[in-house]
Amino acid sequence: IKHSPTITHSFIALLEKKGMLLRTYTQNIDMLDVIAGVSTDKMIECHGHFRTAACTKCSRSSSIIECKRMIVEEKRAPTCGFCKGYVKPDIVFFGEDLPGRYHKLVKRDTKKADLLIVMGTSLMVGPVNMLPDLVNKNCPRVLFNRELVGSFQKKNWKKMRRKSQETSTERDIFHGGDCDESIRTLCAILGWENELDELNKSTRLG
Repeated sequence: IKHSPTITHSFIALLEKKGMLLRTYTQNIDMLDVIAGVSTDKMIECHGHFRTAACTKCSRSSSIIECKRMIVEEKRAPTCGFCKGYVKPDIVFFGEDLPGRYHKLVKRDTKKADLLIVMGTSLMVGPVNMLPDLVNKNCPRVLFNRELVGSFQKKNWKKMRRKSQETSTERDIFHGGDCDESIRTLCAILGWENELDELNKSTRLG
């Protein structure tokens, strides 16, 4: 690990600390959410992670340390000690299915969510890019991003902008710009800025 968690990563951890986080879904494989303090129970790492490794043939767990050593030092593909199949870190390669945990929880979580926050994404890679459209119409959606994406986009704005079935109130909010700056602004409004900074400082590398 060469990078420290950002303010945005720390914000997710802060939400969990305050008992407000149902789940966080990420397509990143850098594990920075976990380093920031988000528990693995609250995480859905849709494209996997580098904490563990397994055999691609028999699915037996293997040492990630040994896996890394063989790849980096010996310049060869690790093999399973049981079936001699190839071992790889538990990341999702192109064409592979997402982890079972994603399929197990996605419908339950999107049904239960009372607020959806989308941050720093192009919403181009499926099936994760469909998550914002799976929450019910009474669930507010907030996008912190440099640009409008997915069903938040301007070309779909009038057609796709969702309203509450109960009050016809618009339920989409877009805050354009850098995610860390947007999160810091939000936390300042909430009175959480000091907590956010302290949490981020405690997880910085070096």
